[in-house]
Amino acid sequence: MGQRGGRDRVSAYTVYVIPAAFREIKDLPGHVRQRVRCAIDAFADNPRPPSSKKLDLQETDCEVWRLRLDKWRVVYAISNTDKAVDVLAVRKRPPYDYGDLEKLLSQV
Repeated sequence: MGQRGGRDRVSAYTVYVIPAAFREIKDLPGHVRQRVRCAIDAFADNPRPPSSKKLDLQETDCEVWRLRLDKWRVVYAISNTDKAVDVLAVRKRPPYDYGDLEKLLSQV
């Protein structure tokens, strides 16, 4: 971790990227990939930025959110008990319709 003002910076959340999402990020166009990486890094301090939206899912142990970056969506889960953010997918919208969220959540 870097230092700012002489103090160690401590993040509120630990951010994980599941392997499938990591591969999706690697395949993004360069300028989009950089924006996505910055947004994911920012989840450590603020997993609920103003441009994000909570997705309505029943019977989950965690909150599922999506972050909109132009035509792209970063889908992620927040576990408040573990203080963890799991990035589940990075998809283009349209055509992505969030139909595979249950499958993605099973990988966490």
